Amino acid sequence: MAGRIREEDVRRVRETARIAEIAEQHLQLRNAGGGNFKGLCPFHDEKSPSFQVSPAKNLWYCFGCGEGGDVLDFVMRLDHTTFSETVERLAQQYGIELRYEEGGYTPGRQQGRRTRLVEAHKIAARWFADQLAGPEAETARRFLADRGFEQDAAEHFSLGYAPKGWENLVRFLRGKGFTPQEMLEGGLASEGRNGPMDRFRGRLIWPIRDITGDVIGFGARKLYDDDNGPKYLNTPETPIYKKSQVLYGLDLAKKEIAKSGRAVIVEGYTDVMACHLAGAGTAIATCGTSFGDEHIKVLRRLLMDSGEFRGEVIFTFDGDAAGQKAALRAFEEDQKFVTRTFVAVEPGGLDPCDLRLEKGDEAVLGLIDGRVPLFEFAIKSRIEGHDLSTAEGRVAALDAAAPVIAGIKDQALRHTYAVRLDSMLGFLDERFVVGRVAQINRWQRERAARGERGAGPGQAPPQSGRPAQAPQRPAGFRPDPRDMCQAVQREVLKLALQAPELVAPAFDHYEADEFTAPAYAAVRAAIAAAGGVSCDLAPTPNWVAEVRAAAPDDTIRHMVTELAVESLHRTAEPDRAYADGNLVRLRVFSAERRIADAKSRLLRIDPVRDVDAYALVWQELTTLETYKRALVDRGAEALYAPGG
Repeated sequence: MAGRIREEDVRRVRETARIAEIAEQHLQLRNAGGGNFKGLCPFHDEKSPSFQVSPAKNLWYCFGCGEGGDVLDFVMRLDHTTFSETVERLAQQYGIELRYEEGGYTPGRQQGRRTRLVEAHKIAARWFADQLAGPEAETARRFLADRGFEQDAAEHFSLGYAPKGWENLVRFLRGKGFTPQEMLEGGLASEGRNGPMDRFRGRLIWPIRDITGDVIGFGARKLYDDDNGPKYLNTPETPIYKKSQVLYGLDLAKKEIAKSGRAVIVEGYTDVMACHLAGAGTAIATCGTSFGDEHIKVLRRLLMDSGEFRGEVIFTFDGDAAGQKAALRAFEEDQKFVTRTFVAVEPGGLDPCDLRLEKGDEAVLGLIDGRVPLFEFAIKSRIEGHDLSTAEGRVAALDAAAPVIAGIKDQALRHTYAVRLDSMLGFLDERFVVGRVAQINRWQRERAARGERGAGPGQAPPQSGRPAQAPQRPAGFRPDPRDMCQAVQREVLKLALQAPELVAPAFDHYEADEFTAPAYAAVRAAIAAAGGVSCDLAPTPNWVAEVRAAAPDDTIRHMVTELAVESLHRTAEPDRAYADGNLVRLRVFSAERRIADAKSRLLRIDPVRDVDAYALVWQELTTLETYKRALVDRGAEALYAPGG
């Protein structure tokens, strides 16, 4: 039995292994001046980099948590290995032969538990890869080919095949000197009636590596109908495999993630392969679990996510309901990043693997480049399905989306999205929408302070008390005298009743929907029913009586009388110029409402995926903007221009 590692060999490992090289395998380092580097500490959660490395002294120290030491201390602290395991691991990495106090140099005899398990996985991965070339693996090779993965792709990702037998790998590892206990502890074998048996049988194998490139587990895909196991079978929790901390493909993607400041989170092993082969080398995936806190910590260290350094995290999800639900779950995790977070959803429901197969590499890159901010996606998902052409639909959409915005922790961002929501819904009442969001935000904070459930992002207060009101009233209610637009509508109706010749014939071309107060719209309809301001009766004393007779009920008749006797907002006798001025102002207000509606629809259309719809609304918006400018510049001359 070998004894202690010789002190001179330990010293050699300590001097040869460079702390900057080892640390950069786990986090991104930036120049801190004076020859030192800094990054986000891997040992505690922080937003600003406190972790410093001194290459000259080969030491590290965190000014945030107070941890520090040499390269051996770093690896032991990070990987929870013993002193001997750490020395042996670094010695193997840097090609240093170790000698022991009793028995001289004995490679492999004094390896720690972690080193032994990693070595077993390394050997198993090579064995699985060899089996993929055998005759039994034809089904596995066909599975890969059907998904667009040729032999070179399988070799690049070190894919393998687990034969159908019960003890193929177990016998092989026994021959390499590994004990049944090590195979069971590493998740390579399961306990059978007669001892350990292969955990993976008749499956396509993906080796799962840690950030340094060591194989620590496997993912296995079912290939045969008589396999009663799950579609994907992963390594269980072991001393070296913690699924909450593992991201498949991170060993291949880490340099590109650090370089580009972008990480793409996909949902499966084949999606990672498809993205990398398409040119998106920052793609990674979780292994049999949802994206969580520990994954975030790993990514933040690579992205240098802080107030100083920023990047992008892009989640890709299927376009179906389940994919949208997954994206909304990610919304709650997003705010643990300072990083800007996005969502890329393929509307046809294709994952990156299928998308590459059907439409090619460019489509995969286009999916990622067509990302939208996660907050925007969450808001649009809540709005979807509501009829925004009605006041009731807009209010319902507001109450569905406002809790999402209220849950945004950044106050400036919360206000920005509240204003944007007003544009999306077409309320034209920014203060109303912002106030509703602020109300829900206060409710969420109060509930959270009391420790009550249901206080998280996306949770709305119960609809007790006075409900949110649409900025519109039913017929019979007095219109709002403070509303400038309605004030102009009122003046135009008074002119139509008191001096119809001054607003003829333009008034007859105004539709009822240009009068936003329902009572005013009803009066406009009564005027039309009486023949309009261009009819023969209009200039006569019987004109108002005719309009009253055409009114649908006493409420509207009363409004007609009121407008017919109320003084105009002009001391002098009204003339054509005064009438034209009010007609133009009314049409400007109408154009502005239609412009706002077009902008609202434009914000809800994806310009990449719905090119034709976007172009159509853009053309409508351009026409309306041109017409509004003509009204402002030329006044009454533009009243009959296209778009009016």
